[in-house]
Amino acid sequence: MMPTPRFSLAVVTASVLGLPTRTKLVLAALSILLVTLVGVPRADFRASDPGVRGGHPHAGRPLPGLTTSQLALFKAGKDEFEEVEGLDDGLGPRFNLDSCVGCHSQPATGGTSPAVNPQVAVAQAFNNVVPFFVKLDGPVHEARFKFKPDGTRDGGVHALFVISGRADGTRDASGCDIRQEDFLTQARNDNLIFRIPTPTFGAGLIEQIPDSVIVSNSAAEGNRKAALGIFGRPHRIRMTGTTNQNGNDGTIARFGWKAQNKSLLLFSGEAYNVEMGITNELFQTERDETSNCQFAPTPNTVSNPDGLTAAEALSAIEKFAFFMRFLAPPTPSRDTPGGATSIANGRDLFRGIGCALCHTPTLTTGDAAVEALSNRHVHLFSDLALHNMGPGLADDIVQAQAGPDEFRTAPLWGLGQRIFFLHDGRTSDLLEAIRAHKSDGNARFTPSEANGVINNFNALNERDKQDLLNFLRSL
Repeated sequence: MMPTPRFSLAVVTASVLGLPTRTKLVLAALSILLVTLVGVPRADFRASDPGVRGGHPHAGRPLPGLTTSQLALFKAGKDEFEEVEGLDDGLGPRFNLDSCVGCHSQPATGGTSPAVNPQVAVAQAFNNVVPFFVKLDGPVHEARFKFKPDGTRDGGVHALFVISGRADGTRDASGCDIRQEDFLTQARNDNLIFRIPTPTFGAGLIEQIPDSVIVSNSAAEGNRKAALGIFGRPHRIRMTGTTNQNGNDGTIARFGWKAQNKSLLLFSGEAYNVEMGITNELFQTERDETSNCQFAPTPNTVSNPDGLTAAEALSAIEKFAFFMRFLAPPTPSRDTPGGATSIANGRDLFRGIGCALCHTPTLTTGDAAVEALSNRHVHLFSDLALHNMGPGLADDIVQAQAGPDEFRTAPLWGLGQRIFFLHDGRTSDLLEAIRAHKSDGNARFTPSEANGVINNFNALNERDKQDLLNFLRSL
């Protein structure tokens, strides 16, 4: 796309003064043509989201530098990630979709919610009612309830669909009579919230960022952050109440909207169980144990010690983890949208107004067993920390030590080809998503930590706002 020149019609008008009338008319016509062709900004110009970046996705590929064996694991994981599951595989009794790729396909396998929501077709195939919030034009939704009927905290995923009455492969669920949740009543009681899938590109690099790097980055530029009201914190999962350095207990988690998962293996095992109802080595029991809806006495997928290859021996969740671990980050565009000059200015403004204080452009991995992941610069645009986002974005869900208005800073790499924004996919307009970061406090929630930065953004002139939007859509 051709860069927008930084001059106005006033310059063209001044240049024709003193010339013959006929010449003035010719030049005026040429100036109008120039506006049409190259986009000289009008006086009423307003910045707007350039939209989803077209062309090749430049995403979904393996990391460079993988060995032959590692590439084989990547491929095996990708095949498993794209497989459609049925009752024979352990799908259900309650589930949200029947494949990983159904949630993670935009703009390539491993991404986020696609433009056409596959949940509609899955609901119809299983003779389920399509919930009122599930639309064909997306996004893919996961539903959570804030509170249980007794008033205590819930926060868990409530699956959208059931297998009742379904005959599939060698399994017959005609005797299963569980019903879908009453989502409409939950919504009327203000107890229903939504999440959309997070992209998994570059997840292996994120996994290898040491806790010490996250802590050090959170403490950096403390005075400037404080002046803007930014006080984020890493999400330390404390299961025992005492911080130590053993597994999840006391270390920094980093995956999910509230950074609730520490590792890709945990992320995979939980998703397989929660999103598809498939039991595995990490989550060995069904979430709904209604007796007439059970078909397998053991976990649905486990490691196979008799496998002839590494890929054959690994369980499905290990394959998922390897696929995401070896999945390369998306490649940004140098000149689309808006041209290289606009993008470069937008990058400078991104830092200048304070966006980079939370959306840290680069963190670094530590030593890793896989050379392709070891001591690499990770251009994720996130500090991986939790921040209070105010009542406007608060979902009133508590996960581990993440509060009801706290969210992990979402990594921005790949943003240029995302369709839906924010944790619940409420908008496809990037400008609207930026402005949604600002909200004043109320009786329940403190003001958003992003307020100062969004005030800076709103104070920019329209051309600079456009440059910043172009930069974000180039990622």
